[in-house]
Amino acid sequence: MEPQDIYYNKAEYVETASGNKVSRLTVLCGSQNIVLHGKVIVQSDAIIRGDLANVRTGRYCIISKNAVIRPPFKKFSRGVAFFPLTMGNHVFVGERAVVNAALVGSYVYIGKNAIIGRRSVLKDCCYIEDGAVVPPETIVPSFTRFAGSPATCVEELPECTLDLMVDFTKNYYEHFLPARV
Repeated sequence: MEPQDIYYNKAEYVETASGNKVSRLTVLCGSQNIVLHGKVIVQSDAIIRGDLANVRTGRYCIISKNAVIRPPFKKFSRGVAFFPLTMGNHVFVGERAVVNAALVGSYVYIGKNAIIGRRSVLKDCCYIEDGAVVPPETIVPSFTRFAGSPATCVEELPECTLDLMVDFTKNYYEHFLPARV
């Protein structure tokens, strides 16, 4: 089944030399601390909080509309410390998802309205269902599907998950096209 083309307003997006497509309606706080490693799509009204700590994404990451990416924090007796947030390659973040993880591995799918608790670790090749709430400091193992609130493992994923996520994110990027005027 061929993926559907997704059209965007070319005037609304900035395309960088490395192939990143970032909406002008995105809120990038502390943009000097945000590194997008190429062919990353950041859709409108997404928020990336680079003012708190460094945020790094791998290649072919898709950050959907109204998603919030913010570095994790830890409270200490003398205040609060923020830690860097690293995302691997081929990660999809659904609409209105909130990611407050310490590490998001490669080939990870995060569904719509999902909440990833602070300092959680999402290992490679995992799937977070729409609306799932991953509690703080949870480690989501590779090749697992998490769902519910609080999110728990509901099934194992096949070994081809890596290939499926590579195909999904590359196809999404290739079919994210400027609208013909």
